[in-house]
Amino acid sequence: MTRAAGAPGSPPTGRARLADVAALAGVSVGTASKALSGAGRMRPETRQRVLDAVATLGFRPNQHAQSLHTGRSWTVGLMTTDGIGRFSTPVLLGAEDALGAGKISVLLCDTRGDAIREQHHLRNLMDRRVDGIIVTGRRTDARPPLTGISGLESIPVVYALSPSTDPADTSVVSDDEGGAQLAVDHLLSTGRTRIAHVTGPEHHAAARDRAHHAVDHLRATGLDLSTERVHFGEWSEAWGRRAADAVLRTAPDTDAFFCGNDQIARGVADALREKGVGVPGDIAVVGYDNWDTMALASRPPLTTIDMNLAEIGRIAALRLLEAIEGADATPGARPVPCRLVVREST
Repeated sequence: MTRAAGAPGSPPTGRARLADVAALAGVSVGTASKALSGAGRMRPETRQRVLDAVATLGFRPNQHAQSLHTGRSWTVGLMTTDGIGRFSTPVLLGAEDALGAGKISVLLCDTRGDAIREQHHLRNLMDRRVDGIIVTGRRTDARPPLTGISGLESIPVVYALSPSTDPADTSVVSDDEGGAQLAVDHLLSTGRTRIAHVTGPEHHAAARDRAHHAVDHLRATGLDLSTERVHFGEWSEAWGRRAADAVLRTAPDTDAFFCGNDQIARGVADALREKGVGVPGDIAVVGYDNWDTMALASRPPLTTIDMNLAEIGRIAALRLLEAIEGADATPGARPVPCRLVVREST
């Protein structure tokens, strides 16, 4: 004999309510609410009965009601200056992986590097009462902290990839020192000792920092750059081709290139191939960023340094969640280790 729909203990018809969950689990509505929010003490088997009832009924909490009850919107803002998405998209995906486990939605705001647009997005995020904000960008240069909007000081903000200039803020960054050391150590391990360094504009922190650490690490092993200087230029394949010519004119015995990004490295590899120079037989090439579009399309595919952008986003989101839940903020910049991705160019 089957029970009629709506009978005590049977799944209800239509959208399940919290009262239905409580009835199926054999608890009060208040206990069911606490079990779902994680608040209050109860026996593990009681909480499990509530969770089993949720699964059985396909119950979905009313987010608006939850917001009124908890004072939270269950949303965070992610502000970026990277309209192309080359760097901010992996950071966003990493952040969503961490926030999604807590059922928090992410509102993406692209400022395009414009201060007025940034203020506009900030006002909108504050009007939506977001629980916190993650700020990221397309460069590793430090940026000024968010300011200028009333109430901003009352919500946590975490900076990812592009750190805040305020040491009291929480920032999560890529470990460029470790990345440069990985590249140099890898080339040394393959027997290369005449290493050139070709990179982007000197006014970019990424170019300066990677060059500085590469030179320091080489000197610590008793070596110097093959041309005795860093070749600063553009983040482009064209610059890589021109720089390869300049390096080989100055130091024809160069046996390796460490490049500041994958575009430059691909340009270097192209120039060497056109000259009939074997890669990696005669000269090895290492890039930076692990941008698949460049690294895998290069001939040969590039050994490169991966900045772990998704991990930067994930850790930034976890730091934000901790702050939202009342933990003390962790000031300063936390570096996230890079990793070496070995391919045919070395």
